[in-house]
Amino acid sequence: MKKPSSTALAFARNVQLRHLRCFVAIAQERHLARAAERLALSQPAMSKTLTELEELAGTRLVERGGAGRRGVQGLTAAGEQLLAQALRVLEAIDASAQAVAPVAGGQRLERLRIGALPSVAPSLLPQALARLRAQRQGLQIVVKTAANAVLLDDLRAGELDVVVGRMSDPSLTSGLSFELLHTEPLVFVARPGHPLAKRGASARAALAYPLVIYAEGTIPRHHTESFLASLGLALPVDALQTLDVAVAGALVAGSDSIWITPLGAARNDLAGGRLVRLRIATPGTDEPVGLLLRTDAAPSPARAALVALLRDEARRLAAGAGRRA
Repeated sequence: MKKPSSTALAFARNVQLRHLRCFVAIAQERHLARAAERLALSQPAMSKTLTELEELAGTRLVERGGAGRRGVQGLTAAGEQLLAQALRVLEAIDASAQAVAPVAGGQRLERLRIGALPSVAPSLLPQALARLRAQRQGLQIVVKTAANAVLLDDLRAGELDVVVGRMSDPSLTSGLSFELLHTEPLVFVARPGHPLAKRGASARAALAYPLVIYAEGTIPRHHTESFLASLGLALPVDALQTLDVAVAGALVAGSDSIWITPLGAARNDLAGGRLVRLRIATPGTDEPVGLLLRTDAAPSPARAALVALLRDEARRLAAGAGRRA
């Protein structure tokens, strides 16, 4: 059996919870000042604690950034490894605290933090969340919508318990598992009565109208650009960019704008007749949507219940799409 090194022994004997809480806050906030504010510490105290932890570890854990070195570019490889273990330690401490805390009203408070892509949340989450609340009364649910990269960062940092998103670059999914729920294509969507809704249309014809597209750096934007490039086309420079599906849907419903979006984001508006899908074929644009979880996170009953409900909802949507086809 390999003996631990002197550095490892010193780390195990001297590391304290304040070191780990400081490090996790920095990893999650990506900024020393914000991490210090979160823990009600001064920035010098936060910097001193981080320096102590790096000295105990015998290596740099955080890559400092700009903004007077208050910014954090990311974690080193050693920092990423420590973050996973630190999260497990702090989660165990929190679970222990809940176990010995007084029970309010005969029930312990459960919390579930969910991350979801704006383009995925409208079709998958509402029914699943309604059923989850009926099953688990008293459960505290927090839903965050953001771009895929932001959600995966939060999941890896322990800020979220589950993400409904898309596969991403392997460097962003280290320590995460992905379970496919369904795939969905890009669609061109417009208001009923739009000139292109009355007849067969083409992508080239759609570019003559104001466009609503997703922001740069998102997967739907990448697929949109790739699809148009395959036809020898490019996005107009004045296309409106937004991740807010409510804004996109309202704008398209009230104007001649055309929205290029994953089907799930417009599914409810299409089903209700508020918007219509233009007859523009989009082969090769199907995007996988699924569940992302931390591989080292302890499962919880609430998370397991949500996962089961999301699987059911994905099957229901797939069956509905099959019937329409």
